[in-house]
Amino acid sequence: MKLVENLDAKTFEKKMEEDKDAVLLDVRTPMEHQMVRIPNSILIDINSPSFVEEIDKLDKSKSYYVYCRSGNRSFHAGNYMLKVGFEKVYNLEPGIIGWNGKKELSI
Repeated sequence: MKLVENLDAKTFEKKMEEDKDAVLLDVRTPMEHQMVRIPNSILIDINSPSFVEEIDKLDKSKSYYVYCRSGNRSFHAGNYMLKVGFEKVYNLEPGIIGWNGKKELSI
């Protein structure tokens, strides 16, 4: 079984910037997303009952850059995505707590 590729924050940011098919996916809760997020990220909460349904709506030809707080939930979300047919899924291994790039703050 193929596992999601873990990337450190610097590599994650560089690869995402160079990838014209990049989609940034936040799998945390709506509250976490509202407090702080990486700009232009799409929220699909891995703990939501609609997670599987929302993932199924995504274009499998795109590249997905997935993050959560510490990289654990996004690792599992990424592996699920690979299991259901996505080809290019990357996990921000340290999560947003290890992210040094731009952030959007709401609160």
